[in-house]
Amino acid sequence: MKNTRWILGAALTVVTAFASITVTRPSVAKAGDQPTSAEVKIDNFSFGPQTLTVAAGTTVTWKNNDDVPHTVVSDDKTTFRSKALDTDDKFSYTFTKPGTYNYFCSVHPKMIAKVVVQ
Repeated sequence: MKNTRWILGAALTVVTAFASITVTRPSVAKAGDQPTSAEVKIDNFSFGPQTLTVAAGTTVTWKNNDDVPHTVVSDDKTTFRSKALDTDDKFSYTFTKPGTYNYFCSVHPKMIAKVVVQ
């Protein structure tokens, strides 16, 4: 009888331990999933990539890796416009509408690039 109680007690302990374990499945990206963020690097007086294609709703962040200040300004100068970005500074903009958005650095106007929003 003692052995039966001990076995039942041990079994109950094991069942209780397993009952408290939570199993979670890792999230898996689906083929149609689009990232909601992207990065453009400013380095060596250029934007990289020079053409970035993203889905509507994506937030693009520009990071200045150069030793001199740069800006990020849309061609129409109103859609988006950053302050002067010093080394390691960032600027972000969320693209909500499809289209092609050309932009440049107002400090160095030959620095040009574009974001294509689908």
